[in-house]
Order: sequence, then C-alpha cells, then structure tokens
Amino acid sequence: MTTRSTKPAWVIDKERMKRTSANETVWLFGLHAVRDALVNPARQKLRLVLTKNAADKLAEAIAAGGLEPEIVDPRKFDVPIDEGSVHQGAALEVKPLNWGSLQDIAASGEGAPLLVLLDRVTDPHNVGAVLRSAEVFGARAVIAPQRHSAPETGALAKTASGALERQPYLRVVNLADAMEELKAMGYILLGLDGAAEVTLGEALAEAGSRPIGLVMGAEGPGLRDKTRDTCDRLVRIPASGGFGSLNVSTAAAVALYATATR
Repeated sequence: MTTRSTKPAWVIDKERMKRTSANETVWLFGLHAVRDALVNPARQKLRLVLTKNAADKLAEAIAAGGLEPEIVDPRKFDVPIDEGSVHQGAALEVKPLNWGSLQDIAASGEGAPLLVLLDRVTDPHNVGAVLRSAEVFGARAVIAPQRHSAPETGALAKTASGALERQPYLRVVNLADAMEELKAMGYILLGLDGAAEVTLGEALAEAGSRPIGLVMGAEGPGLRDKTRDTCDRLVRIPASGGFGSLNVSTAAAVALYATATR
C-alpha cells in the first residue's frame, strides 16, 4: 500500500528547484565577467576556455582563480554559448551563486536596507543593468521570481559587467509571499506605476528612514494584479509631457538614486 505525499505544493517546488540548481551550470563569457568570476572566492569554477590573447589579459585573475585554462585557437572557440555572443576569447563554466536566504539578506545583508523586486522581468540585459545600478547605489539585493524571470546566464553577467559576482540576485518561489515576508520585516514596498497618483519622492518623504523595496514590472504588462495589491503604495517617477516612458532598467536606476539619496 502506498501513501500519497502530503507536502504542500510550494515545498515540492522548492525541493525541485534545489535539485535543479545542484545540477545546473552557467557559461560566463567576456573579459569583465570572466575576470570578476575568477577572483570571486564564492564562485565555484569548473572549466576555463581562453584564447592566448585573452589569457595574457587575464593573467592575474587566472592565478587568483586557481583553475588551469584551456588555450584554444580563436577560430575554434567551441563552447556552448549563443552564436554571435561577444566573448572576447574568454569563457568560464561555473555553478550559480548561492546568496543564502531572503531573511538573511534583507534583514542583515550588506548595504542600505534597500531592495529591488522585479516582477516577471525576463530580459537578461535589463536584469544585468538593474544589478549594476543596485550595486552602485548600495542595495542589499535584487529579487525576482524563480519562474518567468531572467536566470543567471552569460548574457546577464556580461551586461552586469561584474556586478553579478558582488550584488545578491535572489530568485524566490513566490514573489507575493516574499513581499509579505519583507513587509513583516518592516520594509515599505513601493510599486512603480506610471499612472499612480503619488510620486516616488512623496512616498519616500512619508516613509522617512524605513527600509524600502522598489517593485518593478516588465515593460508592457507592468506589475501583475497580485503584485500591485501586495505593494504598500503605487508610485510614479514624474515626467514632463504626456508621452514616453522609461524602460525598467533606467527606471530602476532613477528610483534607486532617489531612494539612496533621500
């Protein structure tokens, strides 16, 4: 006689993601992304493929990384990255980074009590740019749902220009549940919406020195209904004129600056 599992669906999803993550590897490419990954002691490095020219440029990082490179002919740079990727003769296979729990990062992580939450932002170039801005303005983490978001990829790492190695990028099972957890920690969650009545500046003035989570949706669809409903306030970035809008990475940079300098 067999018994059916009584585990909740979210527990099963979490266990499945852990198993997938354990087997997953990522190919980083480009001189900046590979250099910063090599010198990151938290990054598990598996295979390094370089041209002679790239190896010369990365000599110090190679020594720090402790991984023997495979030197290949530029015309035979045979690694599993998208054709046309600007790899600059450098590619590194790694395990995804483990940044720990949402609780640890949000409550006691490095940097200001400031987070960016991305709701179904799937373009790796946008997410990479957000990570760069988050690092510049001292945010503790960028948070996204495990599904329907940009995973850790070579394209994301290259756009982040090294920030992926230093800026926590947490992907959670359920974004709305993570938002509720953050609210319980004292975070005020401000959802960016171009049609909101309240400006970001007004909401920040009301929040005072409390921790802030900036919640941003994908271009076009914006925030999902559940995400909107879970925010404390919907806010807009003031704009002159009645047309045009900022893409998500630019809006994130503006909002991060405004929040970090309030």
